[in-house]
Amino acid sequence: MKLTIYQVDAFADKVFKGNPAAVIPLEDWIDDNLMQQIAMENNLSETVFFVKDGAARPPQTPPKEGLSKTQPMLSQEAKNDKGTSQSEVSAPDTPPLGGRGAYHIRWFTPDYEIDLCGHATLAAAYIIKNFLEPHVAEITFSTQKAGVLKASAKDGLYTLDFPSRMPEVCEVPDKLLASLGITNAVEVLRSRDYFVVLPNEEAVRNVEPDFMIMKELDTIGVIVTAKGHEAADVVSRCFYPGAGIPEDPVTGSAHCNIVPYWSEKLGKTKLACQQLSARGGDLQCELVSDRVLMSGKCVLFMQGEIFL
Repeated sequence: MKLTIYQVDAFADKVFKGNPAAVIPLEDWIDDNLMQQIAMENNLSETVFFVKDGAARPPQTPPKEGLSKTQPMLSQEAKNDKGTSQSEVSAPDTPPLGGRGAYHIRWFTPDYEIDLCGHATLAAAYIIKNFLEPHVAEITFSTQKAGVLKASAKDGLYTLDFPSRMPEVCEVPDKLLASLGITNAVEVLRSRDYFVVLPNEEAVRNVEPDFMIMKELDTIGVIVTAKGHEAADVVSRCFYPGAGIPEDPVTGSAHCNIVPYWSEKLGKTKLACQQLSARGGDLQCELVSDRVLMSGKCVLFMQGEIFL
């Protein structure tokens, strides 16, 4: 068996930035254990698989309520750093998976399947729009636990439509602040992940996490965030050692928490967000009712085949 694989840098306008995701289109679902083995072999924060709606079957094991990252779609003519238009990259010889832009999507970290992922959804939409169904106006993704997700694109910018998840005040676990190497925080909340508000952007940059301690917490991840300086309204960093990802470069799903929280604090619905990882990433976000719209660019890094 041969599978086509793509690697896409999501929330980036050039390679080696943003968050890399492996994207594997399927005509029919393959065994869950095999998908997990492929994700382990790829050793990226996320490997995403999708099939045309109608071919999907329930997973053998329900996805964990874990990490996530974001979703849009494209007609992008943006040039990469070698001057090549993304639309000029040769398409695979295999025929498109079908029409109408409706897919069932699943995400795997190197350790297990998760419930929602933003950057890998963005990467999947990029591949569908550029290689499989360039004429669809909107892509819809059905999921096991996150409802229906949508992706669209305009002028090379992909926009994901994700659920808003306002974090709520919680008891502060004894080891949470120690796992971040800090002694106090402005506020500690929780949604899926712990959500730690720090006094300023510099404090976010200076966090030195202890991942051994963090793994002992009763959640997959920890988000640290603060009001930004001039470059962005909001900054963040995201840690998911429980999912095999010490620091995630750009985390779409975290912005399901970040956007409603800071929209309320700052009194604005449109936010420029920046993730302060080593690779870095920029997201243009908007809170619309109970949904978070996240926009960013994608760049194709690699296309190849898996031999099984």
